[in-house]
Parts: sequence; structure tokens; C-alpha cells
Amino acid sequence: MVVFLTGASSGIGEALARHYAAQGATLGLVARRADALQSLRQSFSAPVEIYAADVRDVPAMKAAAADFMVRHGIPDLVIANAGVSHGTLTEQAEDVDVFREILDINVTGMVATFHPFVAPMREAGRGTLAGIASVAGYRGLPGAGAYSASKAAAIRYLESLRVELRGTGVRVATICPGYIATPMTARNPYPMPFIIPADEFARRFARAMAGGKTHAVIPWQMGLVAKLLTALPNALFDAAFARAGRKPRKSR
Repeated sequence: MVVFLTGASSGIGEALARHYAAQGATLGLVARRADALQSLRQSFSAPVEIYAADVRDVPAMKAAAADFMVRHGIPDLVIANAGVSHGTLTEQAEDVDVFREILDINVTGMVATFHPFVAPMREAGRGTLAGIASVAGYRGLPGAGAYSASKAAAIRYLESLRVELRGTGVRVATICPGYIATPMTARNPYPMPFIIPADEFARRFARAMAGGKTHAVIPWQMGLVAKLLTALPNALFDAAFARAGRKPRKSR
């Protein structure tokens, strides 16, 4: 199996890289931190190519994809996982730039990740493009407007792409994690129901991919919570979440 993965240096991305490496997959790993990628590569026996790049850098992503395909052919699976999460408040002037950063990485970065692979996969009539969204995209969470907006946009983008590629042999999968134990969630100062370790997420993700899923919430219990929240009238949702814990804002 040939897998290309962004955001591979920590958290969910690292767990996915370790899982697929243990299965003997050939990996292309992208992250901003070259040292972390090098450390990962040294810990794997499977073939690994590493690319220190920011998913917002379209030329860099195209170059990484081109190099990887020259070496290993069209991937079986491309995972757009790179993402950031910070609390944001619209009234704070400095958070305007944080909004832009989160949306750019979490949404445009996903587009930049998939872009170089769509035409080759379509021509070959095979492959899977999997985007890591979030249950945070089902409803807007207080103090996390940018993150919720970015994940809602990711869900709709992936849906659009799935329909565009229908009948081509290329599958598009939307994966919505709930709470996963990673450095990103370690700072959350509120209860995180049904939280699971990152390696368990990776196992469930791989199972969903092998099963041909086009949409999955991991863990499944958070899918039920998300559906319930989506069905709540605004008045009830607002009352329930007005005093909810807030994600910490980006440190300055």
C-alpha cells in the first residue's frame, strides 16, 4: 500500500504514520518540522519519503506530490490531516489573524494537499482521498468559531469533491474525529467525553478506509452526540453551550 500523509509529525498524523508503517506501507510524510519527520523515518523499517513543507505553500505541496509519485507511483491513499486548533474571540483584534491562519491551514491546506493527486488518480481510475474534519464542524462551538467554521467548511468541501469524482473510481472520505488524546486536545480545560488514544483512532481510521467508508465519525459515540446536537433547536443549543468551557486562545 502507498500512503501520502500531511501533518505527520505529531498527534493523529503520527499515529496514522506509525499504523501504516507497521502494516508495511510505503509512506510519504509531510509536516513543517523536518527534525520530527527525520526521527519518524529512522524509527520505521518501511520505505518512507519525508517532505518538510507547509500545506499552505501550494508550490511546495505540488513538488512533494510530484517527487513522491515519480518514486512510488500514484498513492492508494492520500490523507489530508494537517490542522491547527486555537480558541478565538471575534472581539479580539489579534484573533483576526488567527481566524485566517486556522481557515487557511484547515481548509485551503486540504485543497492544496489533494490538488496534485486528483488528475493522476482520475486517469488511473483508483485511489482514495481522505480528509480529517471534526465533529466540531457539526455546530458552532463558543470560543472556537474559527475551528468550528474550518471543520464545517472541510466537511462540505469533501462532500463536493466526493460528488465531483463520483464514477471515476476515486473515493473521497470524510473522517470526523471526536476527542482524540493528542497534544492538541491536552490543553482543553473541559470534559472530553468518549476520548480515545491516537493509536486507537488510527486503527479505526484504517478499518474505515479498508471498509470503503465515505463518511465516518470516530469514535462512533460522538457521531450520536453530533446528530443530537444538530437536531437541537437553536434555543436549546444556545442555552446548553452558553457557559461551556472555552478552548484556550493562541499564546502571544
